[in-house]
Amino acid sequence: MTTKAQIKKVLYTAKTHTTGGREGGTSRTDDGRIDLKFSAPGEGTGTNPEQLFAAGWSTCYLSAIKLIAQKRKITLPDELAIDTEVDLGSTTDGHFALGARLTVNLPGVAADVAQDLVNKAHEVCPYSRATRGNIDVTTTVTGALPMKKAG
Repeated sequence: MTTKAQIKKVLYTAKTHTTGGREGGTSRTDDGRIDLKFSAPGEGTGTNPEQLFAAGWSTCYLSAIKLIAQKRKITLPDELAIDTEVDLGSTTDGHFALGARLTVNLPGVAADVAQDLVNKAHEVCPYSRATRGNIDVTTTVTGALPMKKAG
């Protein structure tokens, strides 16, 4: 049985108007802050939905890490960054599917603390929650301090 997250209070609604799809389409937000031209991945001069998804997810995920660290009074490095890769692929039954890899750079943070922040961010980030159980996701922590050996 799958349960959906129920929104109790809407904090923000993004609104776009999109035409044409991947091949030469456009998308514009109601406030005009985004006005994009689309092209198929690797073709043309426009962006594609996978790039937008990667940018949105990594931004949200980074904010989730910051929120958790702030609540735990953990100081994060200025070099905190996330490199996100979103794959568009085909499945054995002929459908399209996504996969993702998030590489979180947390230099100077103890490895166990860094891994815990990354794990907890998946519980907080709405993108992670929306994709949980729906796509393959791999997270990797880089730059963290090695764990000290007992003894």
